[in-house]
Amino acid sequence: MKIIVSLDLRAIPHKHAVMTNFPSADPMAFFREMVNQWEKMANDVGTKMAGSSEFSQVMQGTTAVGLKAQQAAHDAMAKALSAANMPSKAEVAALAERLFRIEAQLSRIESLLSAQGSSQKAPQTPQPKRTKTPPPKAK
Repeated sequence: MKIIVSLDLRAIPHKHAVMTNFPSADPMAFFREMVNQWEKMANDVGTKMAGSSEFSQVMQGTTAVGLKAQQAAHDAMAKALSAANMPSKAEVAALAERLFRIEAQLSRIESLLSAQGSSQKAPQTPQPKRTKTPPPKAK
């Protein structure tokens, strides 16, 4: 695929004609005009390229290669973590989710117990009787 970019030199004012075409005394007017024309041409070329089937095929291939490289890096990292006896990111996320569920269940149990405790007071366990007397104090 060849990309041909041509610059219409007739549209760009000559260096001696800058002041006649741009009545303001802005020294950057010539530069802005060139940048505007370049942007317009780049947009035209980009629009033509994006509309072609070859461009779509190339972009699809590039995306597929990128996804394969990402999956290969993910697999290599999982193998390295496994070899180092460390959990992967997915395993840590699964553990965090499991811990969250356990904490939620404990919270429900605590609320049930507190609700049950406020409505019905549990009998106090009897304390053992003191049968021993303390030793006599030394004088």
